Amino acid sequence: MASIVPLKKKLMEVKLGELPSWILMRNFTPSGIVGAFQRGHDRYYNKYINVRKGSISGINMVLEAYVVFSYCISYKELKHERRSKYH
Repeated sequence: MASIVPLKKKLMEVKLGELPSWILMRNFTPSGIVGAFQRGHDRYYNKYINVRKGSISGINMVLEAYVVFSYCISYKELKHERRSKYH
């Protein structure tokens, strides 16, 4: 009896009931994770940076992500510097 090999689906094509089995099919080895980051970088670069009529939007998204990340990291220190009523 031949085994049935499921086809790879994109995340947006997976139904909610199929999500756990879809996650378990992913490659979580170090080479698989590096490959996922490389594919993500290539998709981002080709969509926002390497275009014929480029704009500042691709670089702006990276800067916005940096600002949000740095705010989240320093939130604990910034929380104590808020204005508060001293009475």
